[in-house]
Amino acid sequence: MCWSNRFGWVLHVARHHRFLANKAKGIRVDFSSLTDLAGLAIYGAQAVVALWGAYCVILVWRRVGEKRFATEEAQNEFLSRLQAPLKRQDFAAASQMLEGDPRAVAQLARLAIHHRGMGYTKVRQMVLDRFQSDVLADLDHRLVWINTVIKSAPMLGLLGTVAGMMGAFGKLAGKQNVNPDVLAGDISLALVTTAIGLAIAIPLILCMASINVRIQKMEDLVAAGMSQFFELFRGVLAKSSADEGGA
Repeated sequence: MCWSNRFGWVLHVARHHRFLANKAKGIRVDFSSLTDLAGLAIYGAQAVVALWGAYCVILVWRRVGEKRFATEEAQNEFLSRLQAPLKRQDFAAASQMLEGDPRAVAQLARLAIHHRGMGYTKVRQMVLDRFQSDVLADLDHRLVWINTVIKSAPMLGLLGTVAGMMGAFGKLAGKQNVNPDVLAGDISLALVTTAIGLAIAIPLILCMASINVRIQKMEDLVAAGMSQFFELFRGVLAKSSADEGGA
């Protein structure tokens, strides 16, 4: 009775293993048939990533262009024209001159004039904080997305490589003699997705380098312009305080 039970248990285990092996073969064949769909999904994801990266690059490039003067001479000329109403202590005219100008120096100067009652030291610190939060933080947010695209594009290419190789090996495991033409699609998926990922990442790396240089030039130009403005602004506030004290 004991040997009969053992034989029945062994037979049951053998049938169970055979069932699992047949099920695994079916899963492997089904997975191989899904390779084309996986390839289309990866191609679509790479297209979306590439478009988003290009959009962020264009947005940052235009944003930096809007926030800076074209040249230092143009900025100096602008500040020279701003000196006239400030020296007359005509803050309303100076503020009106700056209104609607999207460039950072103009916006920060208008902010300083509007809050001149806080005093020179507090106004200067507030302007510096606003430049960091409103201008540089927005650019950093976009740069983070560009860096994300640079990192994710090759990873999508690697995912395509894995999917293509799994599809190819799935076809090899399903048949004894496989025509090389049958494997061409999967191998092509593995190679093309990798190439597309690199083709997306490499130009964006170059664009990032150019954007960082452009942002650094903008920061230097804004710093020079605000130093010139605050030098004038401090004298105007001191004169205004003296006039009010004399009155």
